[in-house]
Amino acid sequence: MSRYTELHSFVQVAQRGSFAATALSEGVTPAILGRRLDALERRLGVKLMHRSTRGLTLTEPGEQLLERARHLLREFDEVEASISSSSSSVSGHLVVSAPASFGRLHVAPHVLAFQKLFPELKLSFDFTDSVIDLIGENYDMSLRIGAVTDPNYVAIKLFPNRRVVCGTPGYFAEHGRPETLEDLARHNCLAFNLKGGQHRGWTFLRDGRQVAVKVAGNLACNDGELLFAWIRQGLGIGWRSTWEIHSELQRGELVTVLDEFALPDYDIQAVYPQQRYLPAKVRCFIDFLKAQYNQPGYWERPHSL
Repeated sequence: MSRYTELHSFVQVAQRGSFAATALSEGVTPAILGRRLDALERRLGVKLMHRSTRGLTLTEPGEQLLERARHLLREFDEVEASISSSSSSVSGHLVVSAPASFGRLHVAPHVLAFQKLFPELKLSFDFTDSVIDLIGENYDMSLRIGAVTDPNYVAIKLFPNRRVVCGTPGYFAEHGRPETLEDLARHNCLAFNLKGGQHRGWTFLRDGRQVAVKVAGNLACNDGELLFAWIRQGLGIGWRSTWEIHSELQRGELVTVLDEFALPDYDIQAVYPQQRYLPAKVRCFIDFLKAQYNQPGYWERPHSL
């Protein structure tokens, strides 16, 4: 077990590039991680990484060990999963990422109920709008919105979703409703990025082909909840997911436009690395969330932490 712990700590430190960040994630002190790395280097008789005030740098043996250690740890976890999948108990440590707003509203509120079912399972969540490298950063699974094309991942549909253009009735009464994709050029399209540019544009389906339409607006941010608030205030129109605006659509506070050009599916999906054995902890969490999201009336209810 000490060898596993040393290898696991080495991989985590190497991937995060920081003893402090790894210690926080693993629930230990940086000094303990340092002792584990020292013990590993002494046992192997090589220097694995250089540590300085500027950060960590892997040596050539360290780079070689990192690749092989990742593979060995995955094999170890798969062997454990193949045994535990037939057991009624679920334990260990489940590490999950999810989009920031979705995670806060539709993952975090269910954590306590799930943990009551599996009290021996430790849970860690990273709610971020950045796309996580599940394998490279040692995550068990992720919640993602939209298509998953990486062949190294398996995607399980949890609930159907689409991306649509929406705005308030008041905004459209004042500025008119866009009827064609070209009409977007005369509307204030709110941007989801920091610098105000719609770099790739908004993606639609026209004549069976995906097209990117360049749009422009006077407000931009990197926070989905703030962007959503601007749309609800009638400051412009935005490109949002149906899971996010379902209640507002039901109450008539928002309306969608250009629906005939919307992509056919942009589903809420659970994603995990391709592997021979699906760990029981991952399977149970996926099944649990799927059951929550498919409850009658779930998406019509207000959601908060």
